[in-house]
Order: sequence, then C-alpha cells, then structure tokens
Amino acid sequence: MIITKETITEYAKSLGAVLVGVAPASRWDEYNEVSEAYRPAAIWPETQSVIVLGVPVLLPILETTPSIHYVEQYETSNILLDQIAYRLAVYLTENDHGAIFLPRDGYGDIQILVNKPVAAFSHVFAGKYAGLGSIGYSHVLLNPKYGPRVRYVSIFTNLKLEPDTVLEQELCNKCQVCRKLCPSQAFTTREDQIISDMNHRACAEHHAQLREEHRYPCGICIKVCPVGQDRKIFNSVDIRLYLEEKEAITQNPDDPRYARWVHVRRHGSDGERIV
Repeated sequence: MIITKETITEYAKSLGAVLVGVAPASRWDEYNEVSEAYRPAAIWPETQSVIVLGVPVLLPILETTPSIHYVEQYETSNILLDQIAYRLAVYLTENDHGAIFLPRDGYGDIQILVNKPVAAFSHVFAGKYAGLGSIGYSHVLLNPKYGPRVRYVSIFTNLKLEPDTVLEQELCNKCQVCRKLCPSQAFTTREDQIISDMNHRACAEHHAQLREEHRYPCGICIKVCPVGQDRKIFNSVDIRLYLEEKEAITQNPDDPRYARWVHVRRHGSDGERIV
C-alpha cells in the first residue's frame, strides 16, 4: 500500500484528529529556534517527517475553569490524542514505514514541572513547523480556527512526506490579556519579540495547587485569548467580561453575568474559590 500525506490525513481524521500537519525533521535545523537535544533528529535519528495532530478545546467548557468539567475535557482530549497517535504510528509501521509517537504531555505529574519545567519535546514548535499556527505571547500555538484552544501530539516517522507550509502571519496581536489575567503572573513582556519571558516555575506551582484541589489545569491564558474563529462559532462573550470577572465575582458571587461558570465551579472539586 502506498502511503501519502493524504492517506495519513484521512486515516488520522477518521480516528478523531481535527488538525493534521506535516513538518520535515530538517525544519528544526532550518529555523534553529530549538536546542539540538530537543530536535527530532536527537530523539530518533531516523526521523524524516513529523506529523502533528490536534484536537480542539471547546470554549464554553474552558470558560468554567478552574472546574471539574474542564479537567475532564482536558483529560479526554489527552487520552484521545495519545490513542490516535499510537494507532497512526502502528498503521505506518504495519505498512513498512517506521514510526513512533511522543505523548501530548511529557511528564509524570505536574509537581515534577515545578523543579524540571521542560519536556523532552515541544509540540508547540512542532505545530508551528507543521503549518498549524504561530507561537503567541504566552508560549502557546495559535491556530487560525481555534486560537490557542487546541491540544497537540506528534508522530515521528522515517517516511518522507510532503511538508506543509509554515504560517508566515503572526496571529498574536500582543494584547497581553493573558498576562493581565494570569493567576501566577508568569509573563514578562519583551519589547524585541512577541513571545514573553515566562516564569515556568510560577506557572507549575499554580497548577500543582489546582491539582491538589482536583481542578487542574488552569487554562486562563487560552481561555481569554481573542484569537480564533471559534469565538464566533460559540458566540463568545466580550473579552471585557474576563477582565472584570475576578472583581465582579469577589464583590457578588451571584453576579448573573457569571452564574453559569460559578455554578460549575461550585461542584466536583475541593477548591473554595469560585474565580
């Protein structure tokens, strides 16, 4: 059987993938943005192509964060991605093209990230090189349709595939709403580039606390980002509602503008905070 990018895309989407992109392993060397130890060639030298798959995070559930509903959506998308990636890697291998997949999260527990806040491989850069988006202020990949509200996984294969074109447009407008509303205040603006300096430890410590309360992850930075056609699909709220959320709920927990989010947050976790 002849395996092409079209064949792979069709198979991946039949398993549940929504976004599919392909990057040649050489693209990491071409852009030289990622340290050599974190490039495909260092992890599996036989890699010729990296296939990146994505599934969306549905905005109305994300808006309830921190909540058990978002926890379940996050975990469901992660499990789905790993299963699709594994089945695609096996599919390629069964057709005589070696392939492996790297799981969507590269750590055993969030507490590990407090002291070791780097994964062995970045799906964000893989997604960029596979033409699925541009990297925004908060270090997430921004996709034209879903903004930062996508989870990704990567498959390495020794099959040479037609690559997708890297998106030249910068989707981030550096509005910095994510910085203003980040619970851990992890972002510091750099004037010379769109991407911020990030305090990964502060971010991880906040997530570790949410994990203890059974309402991890945080997701605020991807919730409030204005980029993405999904905001129109879901008839999303005005961004100002996010900016006013904490003060409004602190003053009046029953503020009708936030009632649906607060309702969900009050159930299913150990946290006392409703914002």
